[in-house]
Amino acid sequence: MIAVIGGGIVGTLIARELNKYVEDVWLFEAKTNFGMGVTKSNSAVLHGGYDDPPGSLRAQLCYKGNQLYTELQKELKFDLKRVGSHVVAIEDEETKYIYNLLKKAEKNGVKEVKIIEKMELLEMEPNINPKAKRSLFCEIAGIFDPWIVAMQAAKSVRVNGGRTLIKKRLVEVEKKNGKFLLKFQDKSEYFADLVINAAGLFADEVAKLFGDEVPEIFPVKGEYFLLSKDFKYVNSTIFPVPTGISKGCLVLPTVDGGYLVGPNANRVMSKFDTATTRDGLNEIREKGTKLVPNLNFRRHLVKTFAGLRPETEKKDFYIDVGKSGVIHASGIRSPGLTAAPAIAKYVVDYLIQEKLGIKLYPRENYIHEIDRTPHLVHIEREEWNKIIENDPNAGEMICHCNKVTKKEIIDAIKNGARTLDDIKFMTRASFGECQGGFCTAKILKILAEYTNRDPREITQNEDGSWIVNAKVRI
Repeated sequence: MIAVIGGGIVGTLIARELNKYVEDVWLFEAKTNFGMGVTKSNSAVLHGGYDDPPGSLRAQLCYKGNQLYTELQKELKFDLKRVGSHVVAIEDEETKYIYNLLKKAEKNGVKEVKIIEKMELLEMEPNINPKAKRSLFCEIAGIFDPWIVAMQAAKSVRVNGGRTLIKKRLVEVEKKNGKFLLKFQDKSEYFADLVINAAGLFADEVAKLFGDEVPEIFPVKGEYFLLSKDFKYVNSTIFPVPTGISKGCLVLPTVDGGYLVGPNANRVMSKFDTATTRDGLNEIREKGTKLVPNLNFRRHLVKTFAGLRPETEKKDFYIDVGKSGVIHASGIRSPGLTAAPAIAKYVVDYLIQEKLGIKLYPRENYIHEIDRTPHLVHIEREEWNKIIENDPNAGEMICHCNKVTKKEIIDAIKNGARTLDDIKFMTRASFGECQGGFCTAKILKILAEYTNRDPREITQNEDGSWIVNAKVRI
């Protein structure tokens, strides 16, 4: 049995890649669903690979990962829009940086970049700061929902004979008869022949359980504004000239038509500190309006949120075999989302087959394409009407902000959704302007009915995050 610890986008794609060769792959995730940690709280950008330090593991894997997403999108059925990105020079001294960035792109083998002069830039992005001088444009950059990739990759493992388990927090490891005995917080135990550690923010702590040392991870918090679809601010991802700490505060569209502004980058002490701050949000507001002056945070605000990224002093990925024989994919900071499919191949093709000398053979019966319930509002009306004839739930709208039907919510439950956040991230219900103000009660009722539970047993996400704590009429 091969065990993968960590069900973010990196862990799930590693498990999926392994599953192409080995059926007995087990994927363990500490949270209530896959992709609910670092994977879901970030800019959700598919990077071009032009700004990573030449020679770094980041540079080696980012551009490859970008290219792999084309086929991955077809197989896992998630939304991906290659809207492009601009790194914008507003001040005269910033122009030198973007020309240096162009040279770096050449060293990294990225050809899909070019310098855009002011007039063309303003035609492409009418709302950008009119003081902008020029930009570095990357046509292959994109936007997507990374948590959907993780969920679909986990589903792929199940479809192909592997196992996926949630609420499994690894707390102890023993070595017995050449195997790893994995002990989890819920008292369950499993033997594994090979282990891959892809535990995100906690990968350094998991490594210590096996007696291995990887670069220490410290959390860096990024805060964001999510703005509504009511006004079209930008067509592509807008980067400032970055700082030494991060790629800077961005303004970008989301795949469902909203807009993100952020993040900042502040080192914090706790790996659980995802609170937004007054100072942090003021910082983002100031930096965002420098790029796009007409951002209206008062009128178009949907919500604010914060996420953490696993940073190390070396600012590079650490992907290697420990002295214990465990493979560690650690310190997967930006551009980890983009590099994830290339990381999976690096682990399987290089570390397992070449470095460990374990020969793997492709499975003849492997299923590459995984079905996903379509968002019905996006399909042709005639086809939708036919679906309603067979299933009236397809005609009952539950989330009016994002146009999510009862059928889509029921399908999510059939695919494992058990919490409100499961429904939210699998269907986008309650993701819109009202943030669940009008649909939460309806979703709670559907969850209770189709999982045969009392509404008091249903949580927002983790255990203890109850919605109601007494009998209610819903």
